[in-house]
Amino acid sequence: MAPESSKFDVIVIGGGPVGENAAQYAIQGSDRTAVIVEHELLGGECSYWACMPSKALLRPSEVLDIARNMPGVKELVGDQPLDADAVLARRESYTHSLDDSSQVTWAESAGISVIRGHGRLTGAKTVEVDGRTLTARHAVVLATGTTASVPNTPGLRDAQPWISRDATNIHETPGHIAVIGGGVVATEAATWLLSLGAKVTMIVRGSSLLAGSEPFAGELVADALKQRGATIMLDASLESVSRENPAATGIGRIHGGPVSLVVDGGEITVDEVLVAAGRTPASSDLGLSSLGLDEGHYIDVDDHLSVPGHDWLYAVGDVNGRAPLTHMGKYQGRVAGDVIAARAEGKPLNQKRFRATADHGQIPQVVFTPVEVASVGLTEAQAREEGIDVEIVAQDIAVAGSSLQQDDYSGRAQLVIDRATDTIVGATFVGPGVAELVHAATVAVVGKVSLDDLWHAVPSYPTVSEIWLRLLEVRRTADH
Repeated sequence: MAPESSKFDVIVIGGGPVGENAAQYAIQGSDRTAVIVEHELLGGECSYWACMPSKALLRPSEVLDIARNMPGVKELVGDQPLDADAVLARRESYTHSLDDSSQVTWAESAGISVIRGHGRLTGAKTVEVDGRTLTARHAVVLATGTTASVPNTPGLRDAQPWISRDATNIHETPGHIAVIGGGVVATEAATWLLSLGAKVTMIVRGSSLLAGSEPFAGELVADALKQRGATIMLDASLESVSRENPAATGIGRIHGGPVSLVVDGGEITVDEVLVAAGRTPASSDLGLSSLGLDEGHYIDVDDHLSVPGHDWLYAVGDVNGRAPLTHMGKYQGRVAGDVIAARAEGKPLNQKRFRATADHGQIPQVVFTPVEVASVGLTEAQAREEGIDVEIVAQDIAVAGSSLQQDDYSGRAQLVIDRATDTIVGATFVGPGVAELVHAATVAVVGKVSLDDLWHAVPSYPTVSEIWLRLLEVRRTADH
């Protein structure tokens, strides 16, 4: 239910985890008030259409892959496929079948009010929600995220293709699906679609998968997807799309008849098309023009996450374009909340926690495909572009821990080292189960831990983290 008051200390437009964090940190331990304005589901994209459902869909195939490479277990599993109904039921348990009542209960328990509707700035510290005007005493926070982009390819939009929300909330598995794109969403969706029994053809405009990662990462992911039956078309030009009887059948259901795609002059016919070709900031109807700001673009912010010239206005998460990842958005929400609280209490902002510095070359990320890609910081190419005198240390992941994890383990790791400071500025790990390695690398990057000191951070035996020792040994041999 909407609260009676129209005045709050903090107004947050956008009720995903980023906005929730900002509201919570801004008022916790105080008598300040906060309201979240949300036009869809409280919990946002991550909870219902991105992180949570996608990982729920990915984990079963990972477990099955491990089982098929483990003597004593693979004999039991054989070539049995996943139970698709059970996988989808587990996904539903995480998305609560798109019911956000538990999120509302959490917000209210944290002292945060919830108003349903579309929030729009109308001036300094004022927000209109479907005809009702709200006023903020201290801050307005924009946490509206992004929406899926659909290219203006002839016929594509008319074909009512799937976007990421359809893929994560899949209810009908297409016999054959074309995935347009080669980034994180495309590769992860291809992974679970293959595991559910779909034939997957990836149409990639660029020359590799995961173009923003180290080249070897995209190559290993492509190899793993191909081994599982995917067809990957690189440097491909999608020229046109047509569909028989397109229909709005609902999220995650096949949207009509067969789809014909003309790619590089040839024709491909599939049952469904998934567009995973980037995101657009959800800022086109936020009333930014009332403040002299541009609508429909990423919102520039400083390291306090406030909008220059408007120190009461903040933009956190994907909508500011700094680091479009849920964990980084939540980090920004925490920073912004702390800044709002400090400013409200007249406290100085001279502590590190009041600045979002991790956005600058220290961002961790994991891509969950048949082989995980865990990375932090700069790639080799990015470091060289910044003028850093880099040293590259790379090694296949072949240690006791990885061999015990599963038979036929295959992976690779690479460190990007700044010669001048003898510290790591980037790290990438590719292979099964490497996601848990990236936080150690993140600590090393953020803490600027020297390679000499890392020699004394002894990895436990037998674990996959032994690769750290192998990398340091390669570096030590090179020094001699």
